[in-house]
Amino acid sequence: MIPPVPQPPAAEAAAILIFGAAVRPDGRPSGALRRRVEAAAAFGETLHPPPLYVPTGGQGRYGPPEARVMADLLRAHGVPPARIAEEPTGTDTLSSVLACERLLRARGHAGPVFAATSAYHLPRCVLLLRLAGLPARAVPPPPVPAAGAWHRRWYWRLREVPAIPWDAALMVLARWRRRG
Repeated sequence: MIPPVPQPPAAEAAAILIFGAAVRPDGRPSGALRRRVEAAAAFGETLHPPPLYVPTGGQGRYGPPEARVMADLLRAHGVPPARIAEEPTGTDTLSSVLACERLLRARGHAGPVFAATSAYHLPRCVLLLRLAGLPARAVPPPPVPAAGAWHRRWYWRLREVPAIPWDAALMVLARWRRRG
């Protein structure tokens, strides 16, 4: 009898973490939120096996939690509900990263991790995910709309300058406390 040919292990599905943005007063997604989900869905279509989508973001000023609004958008893009794991507790980037790290570890996720967000926000998200021990990479960011005030775009970029080292220090402290 001929022994069976060993098969390579099945590829582990990736996780795409989608970072939240504002929900409008009527419960609809803001443009930034919609663009982040669209970028994540388009990138996810290129992956095999199909990824797990983790929309993260808690209750904001208006409407339902950001994670729920994003999950609805993903389903409208044809993503099966079984491929969506909502993380509705994150109130900012750091708490979202920590919550997603716990969620992925609880699920035994061992595959690649991708961050989906706006271009200005990607460096902080990827850095924090890596500091949390997740091998994160960036999803190609959504295009910046041509219309819109240039000063608002620069505000968001400049806001990241102090936020990156601040959140990185808090992440290192959180990991140190967990170990000690």
